[in-house]
Amino acid sequence: MLDSGNIVILSGLLIGLVYGSVGLLSGFCLLNGLRGYWSAGDGRLVRTYALAIGVAVAGTQLLAAAGLADIGKSIYLQASFSAPVMFFGGLLFGYGMVLANGCGSRALVLLGRGNLRSFVVLVVLAIFAQMALKGLIAPVRVAMVGASQTTSAANSVPALLASAGLSATAARMLAASVIAAALVIFAFAHPAFRRSPGQVTTGLLIGLLVTAGWFATGYLGADDFNPTPVTSLSFIAPIADGLLYVMLWTGSTLNFGIVTVFGVFAGSLVTALLTGRFQFEGFQSPRHMLRSGAGAALMGVGGVLAFGCSIGQGLTGFSTLALASLVAFAGILVGSAAGLRGALRVRPLAAA
Repeated sequence: MLDSGNIVILSGLLIGLVYGSVGLLSGFCLLNGLRGYWSAGDGRLVRTYALAIGVAVAGTQLLAAAGLADIGKSIYLQASFSAPVMFFGGLLFGYGMVLANGCGSRALVLLGRGNLRSFVVLVVLAIFAQMALKGLIAPVRVAMVGASQTTSAANSVPALLASAGLSATAARMLAASVIAAALVIFAFAHPAFRRSPGQVTTGLLIGLLVTAGWFATGYLGADDFNPTPVTSLSFIAPIADGLLYVMLWTGSTLNFGIVTVFGVFAGSLVTALLTGRFQFEGFQSPRHMLRSGAGAALMGVGGVLAFGCSIGQGLTGFSTLALASLVAFAGILVGSAAGLRGALRVRPLAAA
């Protein structure tokens, strides 16, 4: 009989496999959605992302209300956090995402399709994330957080409503209902999105995968003697830990995040092979490689400062309705906007 730890590992692998397959078939990506929405007038992908957030918020808050996942134990709902550092980290991540032409999760999906550029992005991202977590940059990060963090009893939208006099359950349900409904309405208000069953299905599935991650780690992994960190889909630290795992396997331990990363790659690879999408691709030029590497470095450092990426904060963190996650996600959006529009816009590279 499997123990709770093994159940969590298998759950993470399954969630990763599904995410990798869906991500490859649908093109699910915040950057692609924002680029299409702002530059090409095509809002379908960004509305897919909005639907995924809405479903994740509803599912996660229902789990929390039913006592099936104590999301308060997650890294997103800490009593103390540094809003300036979270926002700055989001800025770095968002701009780096534009430079690298995709986030960490998208790089995993594209690597499974044979995109060798993504291999470089993932390795550089992992190295710089570890530098920010435990390496040369870590003391600077710790000093920045220590100088700017604040403590508040209200660390989430439901907590803010509860401080106004509502009961905890009523505050949670009100916040989740309003925010999830607004996101779902935004998604389905677009006629082209309503006529895209593939994108609708993608939004629903990704949101449910976030919910499944909370259920796996928060309920299936609940064990007083061997507790599992309560979390869901996230890719910055797990990619960094995954690289360390394959390098230093002896004595290393698998966790939900690492197996999810492996699962995303495997799911994309199998889907690409079965559908004839697998094809090796490389860089156009040395300049292209340098730009992608710089973007990966910014994503690695920024993702650590922001406690997550466009998935880890944009979906998983957002689903907790944590104020820190909203701040980090705002930074990601502003950083992405700077890279896609205005004076700091990243210019297309000339063909090799």
